[in-house]
Amino acid sequence: MSAASPLADHLLALELALQSREVRGSEQKLRELLSPEFREFGRSGLAYTFDDIVTRLVAETGPNNTSISDFSAEMLSDTIALATYRGTRIDDDDSKLFTNRSSIWRLDADGRWRMVFHQGTATA
Repeated sequence: MSAASPLADHLLALELALQSREVRGSEQKLRELLSPEFREFGRSGLAYTFDDIVTRLVAETGPNNTSISDFSAEMLSDTIALATYRGTRIDDDDSKLFTNRSSIWRLDADGRWRMVFHQGTATA
């Protein structure tokens, strides 16, 4: 899970925060990390808006059995970065679900990185 640059280290920390129960359970913390324009195409194929995803995440219960590997990040412009990684989730029956994930992060005027887009694609 080693990142290769200060930017990658920072974005990896933000991605990990978004997976934590502490952040997922807090509308305020989600608003600090997700842009109001946020959109997601989930692993399921469903599309989500900012309001959809905040409502779903705050309502989650139980452990979050996910991990990140093969993380990388690159700048697409002065204020836009692309993060990609492989996510692994262990279900209740101990089966593993693998997902290729990508996130677009924007450096906002207040100096915070906020996710504006995320996509999860199921993979073997």
